[in-house]
Amino acid sequence: MANRKKEIYKPKPMTEGKRNIIQGLLQEYDIETADDIQDALKDLLSGTIQEMLEAEMDDHLGYDKYGRSSEPNYRNGTKSKGVRSKYGEFTVDVPQDRQSSFEPQVVPKRKKDISAIDDKIISMYAKGMTTRQISEIIEDIYGFEVSEGMVSDITDKLLPKIEEWQNRPLSSVYPIVFIDAVHFSVRDDGIIRKLAAYVVLGINEDGKKEVLTIVIGENESSKYWLSVLNSLKNRGVKDILILCSDGLTGIKEAITAAFPATEQQRCIVHMVRNTLKYVANKDMKAFAKDLKTIYTAADENSAYTQLENVKQKWEGQYPNAMKRWYDNWDAITPIFKFSKETRTAFYTTNAIESLNSSYRRLNRQRSVFPSSQALLKALYLATFEIAKKWTMPIRNWGKVRGELAIMYPDRMPE
Repeated sequence: MANRKKEIYKPKPMTEGKRNIIQGLLQEYDIETADDIQDALKDLLSGTIQEMLEAEMDDHLGYDKYGRSSEPNYRNGTKSKGVRSKYGEFTVDVPQDRQSSFEPQVVPKRKKDISAIDDKIISMYAKGMTTRQISEIIEDIYGFEVSEGMVSDITDKLLPKIEEWQNRPLSSVYPIVFIDAVHFSVRDDGIIRKLAAYVVLGINEDGKKEVLTIVIGENESSKYWLSVLNSLKNRGVKDILILCSDGLTGIKEAITAAFPATEQQRCIVHMVRNTLKYVANKDMKAFAKDLKTIYTAADENSAYTQLENVKQKWEGQYPNAMKRWYDNWDAITPIFKFSKETRTAFYTTNAIESLNSSYRRLNRQRSVFPSSQALLKALYLATFEIAKKWTMPIRNWGKVRGELAIMYPDRMPE
C-alpha cells in the first residue's frame, strides 16, 4: 500500500456539558493515568448495565423498585454475576423475581461475555452501514445508545489488522493479476472528492482468487503504479505472467519497470464499453456484435482483419470510435495465443466483478464516506466477507494452467 500520512483523530469542540462531565470524572475517580481512565470506563459501564437491569425489572413487573403492587410476582433480591467486556471483567447484581420469570436482555441468562457487541458493530460496518445507522440499530435492538464516536472507535481497532494484512507475505508467482477501480465520494477537509479504490486481485497457482492489496488512489502515473507494484515485490512476488487492467495512466511503463517479463492484457470488456460510450443507442447492439468478431477471432491475423472491417463499416458515422483499438493493439493481442476457453480467464475482469459488486453496495449504503480511512475500513471488511466464498478455483483452471505452462515455460510453479 502506498505510504500515506496516518490520520489523527480531531476532537470535537469542547462544550460546557462535556467539560462538566470530564471535571466530574476527574473528581469522582481521581484520574491521573490512562489506566485510571480505563478503570473509570469499566466502572461506568458496569454502573450503566446495573441501571439497565433495574429498568428491565421495572418494566417486567410493571412498577419501580420502591413501588407497590397487588400482583403476586415481586422482587426477590439479586444474584451476583461476573461479566466480561472489552474493558475487562466486572460484577453486576442481577435482579431476581419471585416467579423466576425475569429474562434480562442486556446481559441474558447463561451469558457472561458482552464484548460481542463490538463484533456486531464491525459486521454492520462491513455491510456498508454508516456510524449513525449502526448507532440507531444498536439502540433499537439492545435498548441502549452507542454513540457514533464509539462506533468509530470500535472500527478503528481494525486499523492495525488492515496494516498487517496489507503487509502480509505473498506467493512468489501469480499467473494472473487484475487491477480494477471503483470510485467513491469521500469528504476531505469539508470538500467532497471522488477517489478511486484500486483493487489488485491475483489468481494464485491453485487457481483461487486472492486480493493482494487495496489502495486508495489519487493521481495515476507511472510513478504511482511503480510504487504499488514494487510493494508487491517487497512482499515476495517475483513474477506475474499476465496482468489485466483497463487503460490506467502509467501502468504500462510501471509494469515494464517492475516486472519486465509480464505481459499486459487490456481488459476487453472495458475496451468495448469505452468504444460504445460514443455510439448512438440505435447502433449499440450492431456495433457490439461487430466488436465481438475481433476478440473472438481464431488468431491475431484474423482479429486484425476484423478490426479493419469494423473500422471501415463504422468510420463514416463514428470516425474515431476504433482509434483506441489501434493504439492499444499490442496490449490486446496476448489473448490470441490461447484457446477461446482459456481467453475468458484473463481478457476480462469477470473474476473481479463479484468483488466490485460488493464494493458498489457500499456506495448504495453511503453517499459519502467521512474520510479515506473510513473508506479503507469498509473496503477491508467487505473484502473479507466475499473472500469467504472463494473456496474453489476459477472456471476451467486445469486447462488454463496447462496452456499458461506451455506459453510461459519454466515460470509456472511445479
